[in-house]
Amino acid sequence: MGNKRLVQGNEACVEGALKAGARFFAGYPITPSTEIAELMAEKLPLVGGVFMQMEDEIASIATIIGASIAGAKALTATSGPGFSLMQENLGFAAMTEVPLVVVNVTRGGPSTGTPTKASQGDFMQARWGCHGDHPVIVLAPSSVQEVYDLTITAFNMAEKYMVPVVLLYDEVVGHLREGVKLASSQAVIDREMPTVSPSEYLPYATGDGLIPKLAPFGSGYRYHMSGLSHDETGFPTSNPATIEKLLIRLNDKIEKNRKDIIKYKAYDLDDAQVIFLAYGSPVRSALQVQKEARARGEKVGLIQLKTLWPFPHELLADVFAATKADFIIPELSLGQLADEVSKSVPQAKITRVNRNDGALITPAQLEQALKGVL
Repeated sequence: MGNKRLVQGNEACVEGALKAGARFFAGYPITPSTEIAELMAEKLPLVGGVFMQMEDEIASIATIIGASIAGAKALTATSGPGFSLMQENLGFAAMTEVPLVVVNVTRGGPSTGTPTKASQGDFMQARWGCHGDHPVIVLAPSSVQEVYDLTITAFNMAEKYMVPVVLLYDEVVGHLREGVKLASSQAVIDREMPTVSPSEYLPYATGDGLIPKLAPFGSGYRYHMSGLSHDETGFPTSNPATIEKLLIRLNDKIEKNRKDIIKYKAYDLDDAQVIFLAYGSPVRSALQVQKEARARGEKVGLIQLKTLWPFPHELLADVFAATKADFIIPELSLGQLADEVSKSVPQAKITRVNRNDGALITPAQLEQALKGVL
């Protein structure tokens, strides 16, 4: 093992959050994310942080918004039913540009569903759960090491772009134990602070840029914050031009930085005739089948998505233009990812391998799908 530790996925999330500088957690226990709350309760006080047990998920996200406004790096953790309850306040955080991280360890649904089984049915909700045109970043690890690494990335992106970031991984990844190197070469990013005096300060003035510099409450800068459409002062406005400018800027700060935000891993795409496309735990089965197929001389590639939103439409369109490959898309839902891929490459043949019964997609299932395509 060397300098690695045997770590559970949810534990890796906690270690990554602490490494990124998280010092506040508020949450309500829910399977299969509860270990995150338990470990945060144990570890945060040791580094001068604060853990709060909340009465429900609505209170949880409201509390971390308050902590972030006060200057703390903050997170909460939940699963599908709790994530549903958080949507209104996720929209508030997007509108007010409050950086925070929400970890959604997904389970079967709808409703209470299957609490102890894996699912990827929250894929579309992670992007479109809030009403209105709102910015969002969603990251998706497929291994315990990636949980650690992408948790740090989630905090960095939240602070850099002043936006809520969702870390989305399924129950299998959350409860898996693997050897993990709890060290990162990523530089920790902190939000930028105002460079003008309090008397000159406009909280939502961005100049030629897209990202505001929000001073922590209590630091001497007084300003208004509202979920209503607002101008540069933070006060509500009904001016159509100001509203449009605000909403375009909120979304442009993500859309114009897609190259920085979108992360993926590609395997053997140059000559691929068939490409597996997956995120989360199905990547693990797909990678095994892809490697075995290559060993047999079959021209099979794999794209692992680490960023789900913004969705990498350009990447998939470029790959298809270069290869004209067929896609095999395994996912633990009825096909939410495949539906989005079809927008990127409408001409491509897409084979769907779906499970929504809580069980894993096995290499044997993907081998069978591959035989049907080659």
